Amino acid sequence: MAQLILESGKDRSLSRRHPWIFAGSVERLEGRARPGDTVEVLAHNGRPLARAAWSPDSQIRARVWSFDPAESIDDAFFKRRVAAAVARRAALPELAGQSGLRLIHAESDGLPGVIADCYGDTVVMQLTSAGADKWRNAIAGALAKATGCARIYERSDSEVRALEGLEPRTGWLLGDAPKSPLLIEEHGVRMGVDIESGHKTGFYLDQRDNRHLLGELSQGKRVLNCFCYTGGFSLQALAGGAARVVSVDSSQPALDTAAANLALNPQLDASRAEWRCANVFDELRRLKPKRDDMATGGEEYDIIILDPPKFAPSARHADQASRAYKDINLHGFKLLAPGGFLMTYSCSGGISLELFQKIVAGAALDTGRNARIVRRLQGAADHPIDLAFPEGEYLKGLLVQVD
Repeated sequence: MAQLILESGKDRSLSRRHPWIFAGSVERLEGRARPGDTVEVLAHNGRPLARAAWSPDSQIRARVWSFDPAESIDDAFFKRRVAAAVARRAALPELAGQSGLRLIHAESDGLPGVIADCYGDTVVMQLTSAGADKWRNAIAGALAKATGCARIYERSDSEVRALEGLEPRTGWLLGDAPKSPLLIEEHGVRMGVDIESGHKTGFYLDQRDNRHLLGELSQGKRVLNCFCYTGGFSLQALAGGAARVVSVDSSQPALDTAAANLALNPQLDASRAEWRCANVFDELRRLKPKRDDMATGGEEYDIIILDPPKFAPSARHADQASRAYKDINLHGFKLLAPGGFLMTYSCSGGISLELFQKIVAGAALDTGRNARIVRRLQGAADHPIDLAFPEGEYLKGLLVQVD
């Protein structure tokens, strides 16, 4: 096994059990290692620290598998880690009976670069690091053993694979494509999941609890759902008794899927739903708030959801992303009725919660609205955050109420 020697003083993050080793922390590699190979990590003085996956093409040169420098990284290791992740979800009553569930949440489950989501009897696996890719067969086998699933589909087509020197890869690893569309049920609402071409692994499971909260707030309300994708928030608003739900997205195929999802739920009143294919930034500017004395025929909403795609994949994109977040939140505040709620989110790793709150506060100030945070929003319980790995808290949200 090759040995990865750290620069002097660069072992502090590992002592705090942070799993990433950046290029600037590496003094040298002794021995030969191919991408994804397991290396022994040593402090500058030769003290063993961990075992990690080597990734020479990435700025994150190694990702720690185990902080026990004597632990073997083999098929049995992945069986233990995957089984433990599945067992942790099974121990949480709020996740019982969920037909859509995240089983493995990468670093937060001790498996850097590994995502696994379960939709009924089908598991979708996504591998984003060289180490995870190296052990793909072992990981798939461990998932099959721990879940007893009928099918495993690989969706390793994330753009971040290129940073690891990896090509995209998709396809069935276990079983064949189901004969009928995959469906899940979330808080009484049925949704179709496209695991082969949908976003992420096919669905945004992380927003499960937040969609439920929206439903609880929606009785009799006028709702505007921006960046609606396949309608998860929209359908929960309808299920909660919303008087009107306007959903906006720039993708007509996504809106077609959203309408099809609505059709799966005949208990919901489809006449209360409106789907608009438009650029959200342009649409928010086009809408004239009723509060504007110069506006005629303006629109006003009791709840507005802003759940945009990732604007800042890293900190170097933060300035540009901040302007985009400021823009949509500013226009959102303008369109809110007195007493209304703004549910606003960032899934950008390059935007901290503190910065995001400042952006939203600035938008409220610029519109002259008095606003207060009534709840902080985050991912569901199957998306845990390891205390040693705060980067895992990518989804940040605020429920803000205005006067």
